[in-house]
Amino acid sequence: MAISKKPYKGTRDFFPQEKRIQDFIFKNMTLTAESFGYEHYDGPLLEEVELYKAKSGEELINDQIYSFEDRGGRFVAIRPEMTPTLARMVAQIHKEYPKPIRWFSIPNLMRYERPQKGRLREHWQFNCDIFGAPGRLGELEILLVVKELLENYGANSEHFEILLNDRSIVDGIFGKVSEDKDIQYRLYKIVDKSKKVSKEVLSKEVSELGISQDAQDLFFSYLETTQFDDLISILEAQKLTEISEQFRDFINLSQASGLDQYIKFDPAIVRGLDYYTGIVFEVFDKHPDNRRAICGGGAYAGLLQIFNEQPLAGVGFGLGDVTLKDFLITHNLMPDLSKPDNDIMISFQNESGFLDLAPLASQLRKAGIKVFMGLEIIKFKKVFKEAEKRGSQFVLLFGETEKEAGKVLIKNLETKEQVEFDLNDSKAIATHIQSAKKEKGE
Repeated sequence: MAISKKPYKGTRDFFPQEKRIQDFIFKNMTLTAESFGYEHYDGPLLEEVELYKAKSGEELINDQIYSFEDRGGRFVAIRPEMTPTLARMVAQIHKEYPKPIRWFSIPNLMRYERPQKGRLREHWQFNCDIFGAPGRLGELEILLVVKELLENYGANSEHFEILLNDRSIVDGIFGKVSEDKDIQYRLYKIVDKSKKVSKEVLSKEVSELGISQDAQDLFFSYLETTQFDDLISILEAQKLTEISEQFRDFINLSQASGLDQYIKFDPAIVRGLDYYTGIVFEVFDKHPDNRRAICGGGAYAGLLQIFNEQPLAGVGFGLGDVTLKDFLITHNLMPDLSKPDNDIMISFQNESGFLDLAPLASQLRKAGIKVFMGLEIIKFKKVFKEAEKRGSQFVLLFGETEKEAGKVLIKNLETKEQVEFDLNDSKAIATHIQSAKKEKGE
């Protein structure tokens, strides 16, 4: 049986063109995180399965992880998410590390899932987390990081929105609906699927809980709320004054920070039921052809408790490369990366050309110029087509006439300008190329 040339189901081969897209996406992630003072971290590809059991529960373990027993008898898994590794690392250093801790990573993750649009078995995920921030400023900053990241790709409020909720609000209102913890948990499950079923189905499931009509009315009043002011009114009517005041202050601060065009209240955003403790949010694509969540996160306080550590305020989000790529393509925000990115192609039309030009090529590279050098004679009429394929803005021409004169010709393929330089004057050539790039805004 012949070995397949295709990658494993749910994974991707990154040929140069696809890799250029991934590099573009990762570069923007890194630059955005670093602009907020976040530091890059990473961890091992393998972790013991017990770590994932402690944080994520049986569903992940039973259905989604790639796990095996190693030669030392340890039950390990290829990482399906980064948060448990993050928790393990922060637990080691948080007592001595200056607060707030701002970290980001772009890990490679594997989950055994059914591949579909926006979801593969292997993906990369941009994770940003902040620990130990005062008050609710960490929550605010994480929303600003998300907004700025997508804006750095060229997106704006016409392209995406941030659907926001707060777990303390949900806990408070559900506590008013019923004091029974089991009923509250079932209400969470109902809310979590509320956008996927009809109101009749929701009404039937709520009525089966055995709660009063007033309690049912309160629940649906919450579930139908879409405006922050209406939510505040409900909280105040239920005498949830402290929760109301804290959330109002957070919304006012968010709007004053430039998030007013993006944030929108959504009562159905609850996310992980046993994980989040403060704000929870999902970034939604507004395009009708790709109406889906592209990113999600929220605030948590108990992440380190799996290591018997004291609670530490934290908030973060995860953004997968597959959903982000779909978002950028849907909104025509992906630049043309179909060609390589070289500054100059060096060509020669004589037998000794490579040896004559190799020292110049080396000096240009040291000056930060991306040089693609031909390894054989290219006929003059084919040089420019070859340079275009290589993504070069400039072409260096070197024939017998130039060799005798100790000169090279540099042609700008965009402006058609052609300038002669001394063969050994790498500094002038580099300056010429860099000036042209600067004019283009590169």
